Amino acid sequence: MATSGTGNKPDTDDTGTAVSLENVRKTYQLGEPVHALDGVSLDISQGSYTAIMGPSGSGKSTLMNLVGCLDTPTEGTVVVDGADVATLDDRERTTLRGTTVGFVFQTFNLMPRLTALENVALPQLFQNVGRGERRERARELLERVGLADRADHLPNELSGGQRQRVALARALVNDPALVLADEPTGNLDTDTEDDILELFAEFHGSGTTMIVVTHERHVAERAERIVHLLDGKLERIEELGSANGAERDDVDGGEREGGNSAERDGTVGADDGSSSANASGGASH
Repeated sequence: MATSGTGNKPDTDDTGTAVSLENVRKTYQLGEPVHALDGVSLDISQGSYTAIMGPSGSGKSTLMNLVGCLDTPTEGTVVVDGADVATLDDRERTTLRGTTVGFVFQTFNLMPRLTALENVALPQLFQNVGRGERRERARELLERVGLADRADHLPNELSGGQRQRVALARALVNDPALVLADEPTGNLDTDTEDDILELFAEFHGSGTTMIVVTHERHVAERAERIVHLLDGKLERIEELGSANGAERDDVDGGEREGGNSAERDGTVGADDGSSSANASGGASH
């Protein structure tokens, strides 16, 4: 993958695939087998903005854990930034996760005894970045999210919205190609939620691939497409960028509605009887 000279994000002329899942199954043995994901195939292009929706138990968190290199599939392949996650050892997965993926959580997950600046700088410590460079980069990110004047404050001295801004800055400090946000606005009021979503749009505009899990329809509609999961299966992909707002439904045999949206992106292909809308975050069964 072509990368910029200073970070991990692809150059703007690189339109490859950031994440690819092929026939992914994740099964947990809880007395009886529980199929958290059941045959999911999904491609997400570099620089895209995808929302993932579905009821509790639909497989959203499992999908995020796999894409975030926190887990490996029971069957199938998960490729992140060109690497097949299941073939990596623990150290290699940790390195991939630290350099390529940024995480934003509903509960912020900030270190309570570290200042905002120290929290943002923390991921760089594990990348062996020098102290001066860490602090400079952290200040740059805090300024970008509007918290330069809160750099020396502890998390308990910040509002919920401010803490989520710190968490977003921390997720971006290593210039990741991919940001995964799990219910990032769940604990925020309406005004603060809008501010955070505006920041997501800003960073997406700068080339970061955004994947957001949410229960909220209005949050999902900020994305370019919505992936709907149900009972561990990919139910449908809703293309918000198309002029008529058409949905593309998965049908047995690999057929889909809304072909114009995929053709618009020039990404429809066939492989063993199934089609895949690669650059638009499409799916195949």
